[in-house]
Amino acid sequence: MSGENSSADGVQRVWDVVVVGAGPAGASAAYAAAVSGRRVLLLEKAELPRYKTCGGGIIGPSRDALPPGFELPLKDRVHAVTFTHNGRFTRTRRSRQMLFGLINRPEFDQQLVEHAQKAGAELRTGVTVQRVEQHGSAVPDRRTVAVVLQGGETVLARAVVGADGSASRIGAHVGVKMDQVDLGLEAEIPVPDTVAEDWKGRVLLDWGPLPGSYGWVFPKGDTLTVGVISRRGEGAATKRYLEDFVARLGLAGFEPSVSSGHLTRCRAEDSPLSRGRVLVCGDAAGLLEPWTREGISFALRSGRLAGEWAVRIAEAHDAVDTRRQALNYAFAVKAGLGVEMSVGKRLLAAFERRPGLFHAALTGFRPAWRAFRDITSGASSLGEMVRSRPLAQRTIAFLDRGHAADLADADEDLVDG
Repeated sequence: MSGENSSADGVQRVWDVVVVGAGPAGASAAYAAAVSGRRVLLLEKAELPRYKTCGGGIIGPSRDALPPGFELPLKDRVHAVTFTHNGRFTRTRRSRQMLFGLINRPEFDQQLVEHAQKAGAELRTGVTVQRVEQHGSAVPDRRTVAVVLQGGETVLARAVVGADGSASRIGAHVGVKMDQVDLGLEAEIPVPDTVAEDWKGRVLLDWGPLPGSYGWVFPKGDTLTVGVISRRGEGAATKRYLEDFVARLGLAGFEPSVSSGHLTRCRAEDSPLSRGRVLVCGDAAGLLEPWTREGISFALRSGRLAGEWAVRIAEAHDAVDTRRQALNYAFAVKAGLGVEMSVGKRLLAAFERRPGLFHAALTGFRPAWRAFRDITSGASSLGEMVRSRPLAQRTIAFLDRGHAADLADADEDLVDG
């Protein structure tokens, strides 16, 4: 569906909120703004549905951030996790309750967009945003942002939300700064029924050979999503890791239907989340969990917040009120997602030094497995766990210091706990 850009009398329409990017963050922002009754336009450069490189794991926080009435298009329900350390020391942990669900992103993203449209948002696909302007001849007044499309068309809005991915043009306008960039490589591998049945309800996580790297196998019916991720700059080694991983799993003889790669970018702690009447969320803001690089829940939650605060910015009558609302948005993001990111960065640093300790904890110590289970199922979060559980606080403090004696004490605490 295309939204008209001019009214019947020829005067250009000014949208309350324009959202750039129709992934989970953008669709959530558009839904949150539209459900409040505002005029919302959602812009997407691709035609929907479109493929997106992503493991497709829906953890508890993602599920809890979905719009009311949203039915997840689950391909599988995960009740077991097999952990390996660079292919060795295999151990499977199981849970009676579902740990998380697995989806294909084209279907999931399409459904999110449809919910935004049902709430009143208008969608335009096949359009590329070149830049946004908050001053100059294209902007009729200080309460308006001009969104300039490829080809020269200009769309006017009272507030703009950038949700256009990790290479975001809107993020560049805001001045988003990244301090962690990782390379993910992934293959969608169709498999026979006998192989699919062996993986049903179970995922594999492999702590990889490169510092901070890991691999995964996510079953989705007759297809396995197999991928690895590591720091950017290790492209050849990351590719070898994926090839070795696939061969080790006995999947080298199956032809992938899709092979792809992507960069994930994690924001610096002092990176801005707004500029004037423009907000950023999701990957465009560098919002994801630094250790696991899980981004869907961060996209959904930050998108919802961005949509809600974009409405307030659209209603702001001067620069002072606009600034106040933008600061409130930043505070809301940092108070929740920011805390989880801070803990995730500490865990990544420790994981890079001692992946074997993490493997031993998750496969051998019940408190560590319970923490993993509670976070993935949505019963807790990284931030909540550190705030409310003294053992978690002590363990992370030990991991931060990285001293051998402290790590041994942490092991004993986990056993006793």
